[in-house]
Amino acid sequence: MACGTALTLALGACSSDDKGGDGKGDGRPELKISGAYVPQPPTKEMAGGFLTVRNGGEQADKLTSVSSDVAGKVEMHKTVEQRMERVKSLRVPAHGTLELGRGGNHLMLMGLKRKPTKGQTVTFVLHFERSGAVTVEAPVEATNYTPRK
Repeated sequence: MACGTALTLALGACSSDDKGGDGKGDGRPELKISGAYVPQPPTKEMAGGFLTVRNGGEQADKLTSVSSDVAGKVEMHKTVEQRMERVKSLRVPAHGTLELGRGGNHLMLMGLKRKPTKGQTVTFVLHFERSGAVTVEAPVEATNYTPRK
């Protein structure tokens, strides 16, 4: 998948507060994931992962965990006063965006099984509280790669 390509997800986990209906305007999260990439790490110990989750739906969701084919574990981090802090979940607001990028919220791939190198692809499985599991393919880019805004 090209870096700029958006992955559109037809998601909508049922819950007791769903309004029912045809799936349009029924209050469910409507997630789109785009811009996923992993910069080639300088060492073989850990790597970072970045992407954007847009929610066009009426209901918020939460990213509750992430796994990857190249890492023993993936941690979600937020940056507070220039310090990384591990978090148990990251909120995806209704009609809002969760950005995972350099200097802010991000994924840390720990216990690498192999060092991702430029030109390869890393698979992430994103687990959302309401929308369930979503698989995303992220290209490995140069260490100093910065996506265009």
